[in-house]
Amino acid sequence: MKILLIEDEPELRKSVKQYLYQEGFLVESANDYQSASEKVNEYEYDCILIDITLPKGSGLDIVKQLKQKNSKAGVIIISAKNSIDDKITGLDLGADDYLPKPFELAELNARIKALIRRRNFGGNTSIVVNEIIISTDERTVKVNNELVQLTTKEYDLLLFFISNKNRVVSKNSIAEHLLGDNSDQMDNHDFIYVHLRNLRKKLAEKGCEDYVQTIYGIGYNFKVS
Repeated sequence: MKILLIEDEPELRKSVKQYLYQEGFLVESANDYQSASEKVNEYEYDCILIDITLPKGSGLDIVKQLKQKNSKAGVIIISAKNSIDDKITGLDLGADDYLPKPFELAELNARIKALIRRRNFGGNTSIVVNEIIISTDERTVKVNNELVQLTTKEYDLLLFFISNKNRVVSKNSIAEHLLGDNSDQMDNHDFIYVHLRNLRKKLAEKGCEDYVQTIYGIGYNFKVS
């Protein structure tokens, strides 16, 4: 899952990124309004953490941008401005949650996971697709009740496919999901094929059907009847 952290305090930005990375998230960051605006317009994210008070602008204007572009990202406002007016304004503009500073990183992590579950999987911590069972809290995958040992990228790829099942997803969108901003530095998408090949092999070894259809010249479709 890909997170964008919009926060101008260097130490807090660093600690949040490190913590969420250890929890298995891919985390990008922006430290002012301009860079944040560019990122939300150019990339897609599963969840965006937004501070209200930013250099060169307001985080609330970022929330407005996301609403205008019909972004599917979940939005959590993290701010030291803990007035009821700020909270109401942020939620009215389209934010999903509001977490005042200072906060515990474990609580932030729990709210992110809950928000992603609500938006992508109806609030369920256990995702079942035929013989595949995914525990999003434990980040485990079972096929026919047997545990499948996946790398972080393989797990993220499978979850991305399932959250977009029966839809064609482009190689560019997969690259962004797995690598974030670094996807721009890749000359080709061969790394996607490598992760997909390994994922298919591990699932097949447990008796899983191959649900991934290649849409030549475009990307893939995780086809489930």
